[in-house]
Amino acid sequence: MRQATLDDIWGDDEEDEDALKDRYLTFHLGDEDYGLEIRHVTEIISIQKITDVPDLPDFVKGVINLRGQVIPTLDLRLRFGLPAKDYDERTCVIITRMNDIPVGIIVDTVNEVMNIPSETISPPPSVQKGAAHRFVEGLGRVGDSVKILLNAEKLLHGDELELLEASQA
Repeated sequence: MRQATLDDIWGDDEEDEDALKDRYLTFHLGDEDYGLEIRHVTEIISIQKITDVPDLPDFVKGVINLRGQVIPTLDLRLRFGLPAKDYDERTCVIITRMNDIPVGIIVDTVNEVMNIPSETISPPPSVQKGAAHRFVEGLGRVGDSVKILLNAEKLLHGDELELLEASQA
């Protein structure tokens, strides 16, 4: 699989914040479709060798070497309490930044970049069960389907971010 860069995703409008407004990278995880604001996405790569690092939370699979940069990588399935799944040729790693730390997020498949206008986004239900609810920014209505929109900055907590920073050293 060819690596997708930001130029591939939104062309030459990197400097134009309006080009990023209401744009989400959508991906599949388990039985649901999710979305991340495109402004948080650095690039998308295929799954590659992950080096295990001891004493990290179970959902942090380890680190990858991306062009000489060590990037901690987390499995979003495990983060959300979903059953583990073997990685295959459709498994992707979304490279994002959390508090200036590059982090890889492993997802089942990447779908597409979509425009989801703010007026079609509903707040998450106030009565949610499970740990994953704290990561949900909203629910985007797209045609007859709903995309679960995640807050990339809440996928990791302060202590977890500190552990990831240490794993890079």
